[in-house]
Amino acid sequence: MKTTTFLTFVGDQCGKAQEALNFYTSVFPNSEIKSIVKYSEGEAGGTPELIKHGLFLLNGVEYMVSESNYNHAWSFTPGVSLFVTCDSEDEIQTLFEKLASNGGQIMVPLENYLGVGDYGFGKKFGWCEDKYGISWQLNLSA
Repeated sequence: MKTTTFLTFVGDQCGKAQEALNFYTSVFPNSEIKSIVKYSEGEAGGTPELIKHGLFLLNGVEYMVSESNYNHAWSFTPGVSLFVTCDSEDEIQTLFEKLASNGGQIMVPLENYLGVGDYGFGKKFGWCEDKYGISWQLNLSA
């Protein structure tokens, strides 16, 4: 058995998946876009410029992606986020700044929580949403 996180870009984010994949693979080391299949002309769910399904790696971890121009009653939510365990102060700082920049938002500032309400799983933690609506939790390993 295998599980893979699947990101569906809909609503205001539909049409931005390719841009997001290019951004993510530039931010994370050991990352690449493995495959992209676009919709055919007249195919239900999308148009030829949209991604029907794609596969990409972020630091060696596989993810899938799709776009749909149907009128969905949902989109991305911070209730589901990508959790990134960082190995250094520089790494967590750089990733947090890049992910939260250019239209993203900070939901929990990147701070050292030891002695101020340690969450119990790391030395430093921050939570942000990128400009595509994907939620990221970044943690500096203990």
